[in-house]
Amino acid sequence: MRLMRIGAKGAEKPALMDDQGRVRDLSAVLPDITAATLTPHSLERLRKVDVNDLPVIDKPGRIGVPWSGCEKFLCIGLNYADHAAESNLPIPKEPILFMKPISCRVGPNDPVVLPQGSVKSDWEVELGVVIGSKTRYVSEADALKHVAGYCVVNDVSEREYQIERGGTWDKGKGCDTFGPVGPWLVTADEIADPQALDMFLDVNGHRYQKGSTKTMIFGVAQLVSYVSRFMTLYPGDLITTGTPPGVGMGVKPAAVYLKPGDVMRLGIQGLGEQTQTVHAWDPAILDA
Repeated sequence: MRLMRIGAKGAEKPALMDDQGRVRDLSAVLPDITAATLTPHSLERLRKVDVNDLPVIDKPGRIGVPWSGCEKFLCIGLNYADHAAESNLPIPKEPILFMKPISCRVGPNDPVVLPQGSVKSDWEVELGVVIGSKTRYVSEADALKHVAGYCVVNDVSEREYQIERGGTWDKGKGCDTFGPVGPWLVTADEIADPQALDMFLDVNGHRYQKGSTKTMIFGVAQLVSYVSRFMTLYPGDLITTGTPPGVGMGVKPAAVYLKPGDVMRLGIQGLGEQTQTVHAWDPAILDA
């Protein structure tokens, strides 16, 4: 299933994309797509719904984050060897784990607003892994059984804040709008192998990132197992798994960073695409 939420911020309604690319209204089946919707039992109930009985939404409008009730936005850094190389950093011996605040999450096509004084905001296409059942000290062999599905994430990052301002990475990762998610949450049964997905990111029509999840240093099963050693994961929690090479910071001979008016387009095989326009700091856009 390709689950999604449609509508204005705070008023999204549940939907899904059918095999013909039509958006179907799920409002008669459930009030919203929440963390509780993503448990194995709830997803199995949804699979029994006859999609052909659901109304088609002819003009879907805004696409929101595919599910509500996410408690953790967990991130893995430097998880592609070639991205570590372009960052002039060693390949990590263990996964680098940091967090983005839930407040940074926005829909896949919502505006990205640069924070005040930003001069080094950057892009990162990433595979998002959504947890579907309570997970604690899970083995790598059983880890994928705890995954509800997958999604596209743009881990937008302010490199000056992240690298040059001291402390942890979080201050450069958690700015408002720096976590576009969607357009869909694709359930795990639709993805035969999460380590065989092509991915890309363009800025203003120029392809900067082109990669595949097959080149991850730590695969999805390993990451879910690893993170569950340090904290209990719950349905709706999101782990975004690192980015392939081609970020703006790594462009030679001079880095390229986002500026107002830039348009990012990114996607992952089978998981859909996102498009965001970059804006200068404007609280009116944030609060719209």
